[in-house]
Amino acid sequence: MPGEVDIERGGADKTRTNHHPNNNNSSYATGSSSYLIEDIDSSQWTSWLVPMFVVANVAVFIVVMYINDCPKHKRQSIDGKCVARFLGRFSFEPLRENPLFGPSSRTLEKLGALEWAKVVHEHQGWRLITCIWLHAGIIHLLTNMLCLVFIGIRLEQQFGFVRIGIIYLLSGFGGSVLSSLFLRNSISVGASGALFGLLGAMLSELITNWTLYTNKAAALLTLLVIIAINLVIGILPHVDNFAHIGGFLSGFLLGFVLLPRPRFGWLDHRNISATAPIKSKYKGYQYILWLISLVLLVAGFTVALVMLFRGENGNNHCHWCHYLSCVPTNRWNCNGTA
Repeated sequence: MPGEVDIERGGADKTRTNHHPNNNNSSYATGSSSYLIEDIDSSQWTSWLVPMFVVANVAVFIVVMYINDCPKHKRQSIDGKCVARFLGRFSFEPLRENPLFGPSSRTLEKLGALEWAKVVHEHQGWRLITCIWLHAGIIHLLTNMLCLVFIGIRLEQQFGFVRIGIIYLLSGFGGSVLSSLFLRNSISVGASGALFGLLGAMLSELITNWTLYTNKAAALLTLLVIIAINLVIGILPHVDNFAHIGGFLSGFLLGFVLLPRPRFGWLDHRNISATAPIKSKYKGYQYILWLISLVLLVAGFTVALVMLFRGENGNNHCHWCHYLSCVPTNRWNCNGTA
């Protein structure tokens, strides 16, 4: 969409900058799994990967701000003065250019922000990954990292760093792919797709392990409300909701593949008499969900990547899908003009 600034995923308009009051993504911080996932068993692992992800994102942001060096390139500018100039080269761009207290869009683009033209025409597919580790500003970074801590640490304690790491990275990649298919005139950065992937995995984990929960309806309803609120926020202008949807769908399917729990009592089968029949590790519906989800994952990523690198525009195949990212009203339109 021309002139769109993907604030929630931390993007910036390629041609101009805009300031919109809805410029942060605080809502899914309430999606802490510690309130949604019951203690079916005690935590099995110590969480270290999620804290490392947080450290890595903060470190990348510091490097980005060092390279940005606002005082240097704003010395002769009439667009405004750098914010927090006492920070020296780490000071922020003028609020007119970046209301999230961060670097310029030019710096983000240089360091790996997601941009359709560069991915397709210049064969820079690595941007589908690097954009996940970049953030548009300190507000964007802090919000996403708080969400990651609340959601990710509990999941890692329950399922281990391998499975949660795979879900986080593949969900972020899936969000980048879907965003590239539908948004062509803006750059995008941020971990929102990966975070929505963790939310999606929480939902599928609840479904596939349904019989192990006691307060099933309450947990499901709470999680669905949190997901719905965040997706609705995504239809505001300047928010890359396609990254959210792509990350959520990827995480949802990955949850069925990676997060099923063994049926109750399976671990104790060794104590049962040798003549007693041994039940399978997982229930029949868990195997079915595992197979269907794996097929959908492989097929979905294959089709999406083929379409992307052939330069196809997803809006040509779905004429109403643009409403999933922005719904015009009498207060704003979806072309970057409030």
